[in-house]
Amino acid sequence: MDPDAVAKAFVDHYYSTFDTNRAGLANLYQESSMLTFEGQKIQGSPNIVAKLTSLPFQQCKHSITTVDCQPSGPAGGMLVFVSGNLQISGEQHALKFSQMFHLMPTPQSSFYVLNDIFRLNYA
Repeated sequence: MDPDAVAKAFVDHYYSTFDTNRAGLANLYQESSMLTFEGQKIQGSPNIVAKLTSLPFQQCKHSITTVDCQPSGPAGGMLVFVSGNLQISGEQHALKFSQMFHLMPTPQSSFYVLNDIFRLNYA
């Protein structure tokens, strides 16, 4: 398993799903998953998806600038750090963001998001 390839595939899938069908992100999270979104902590897949689908914009497009990853612990987890731009429909300027994912393996040989931290980066 090439960690960089796994991280890239995850990031491509995550942001493409976020941009087209946020509710479709539910299967990437579990009950133990936690999202910190701009400082607000949310636990469990249904609560995380409720937060993401209730954001005050319907359409957006993520443009990824960097993806860094590291293996994490003996269980086969992975840290993935993403930076990029978020263009919200109807807004002139894109917002810069950073997001960190802690991915953990599943018995089905894929990964789920255990931890997810999102921040907008203000100049």
